[in-house]
Amino acid sequence: MEKLVACVQKKPDAVCRLICFPWAGSGTSQLAQWGRLFNDSVEVFCIRLPGRETRLEEPFAKDMTSVVNEITSVLLKELKEKPFAFFGHSFGTYMSFAVALHLKKKYGLEPVHLFMSAAHSPNSAAYLAVKSIVLPDGPNDLLAIMEILGGNFELPHDEDLWRDTALTFKEDAKLFQTCSFEKTEMNIPFSCDITYFCGSDDKIYDAKGWQELTSGDTSFYELPGDHLYLLKPSNESFLIKHMTRSIENGL
Repeated sequence: MEKLVACVQKKPDAVCRLICFPWAGSGTSQLAQWGRLFNDSVEVFCIRLPGRETRLEEPFAKDMTSVVNEITSVLLKELKEKPFAFFGHSFGTYMSFAVALHLKKKYGLEPVHLFMSAAHSPNSAAYLAVKSIVLPDGPNDLLAIMEILGGNFELPHDEDLWRDTALTFKEDAKLFQTCSFEKTEMNIPFSCDITYFCGSDDKIYDAKGWQELTSGDTSFYELPGDHLYLLKPSNESFLIKHMTRSIENGL
């Protein structure tokens, strides 16, 4: 459990868990800290993939199916134990959606709310177009791919950090390309509410398709900032207040 999940503040009496799925090339350092910002009703878990942080010595995951299976098997007890919600940003949105589909299909489990951020809806033509991009080998070409897949955000200036981020990003991009959402699975798979967030200065995402993926309500919020708008303290505060209210209303 500790290998897969970062939980900086355990809250055994929380009424719901928020499982966070980070963006490509990153780890748990940002989203795990939300555990200190939510009130006692919400416990935050952040997913840590192989090849980074405490899992640095492990090989990167080769396909999304293996990621989904690991997350599901490790967290199944916790997900059955009390209500849960998902938050995914960018690449993390697709990972969270793949896990949610698997949980619904195999175990009949569904989040009380899906919070999606800075990503095309997986039933859109834009999603399929990004998924079919041929990944380059050169580090300079990779920068262009990061902008296509990752939107507009400032990259690290430190050379070693840039190299590590680029390597991890490329492996996550390969992982993203193994996502497969079958049409039969996409026939209104969820009944929970879905909220979609994005940055006003980020590239345009085709997000309206989320409405077709649930029989619940769908809402959309644009916040000031670029691809990593969620790291701005004012936006972070908005997200946490909004998610807390949505989760409590969904229980």
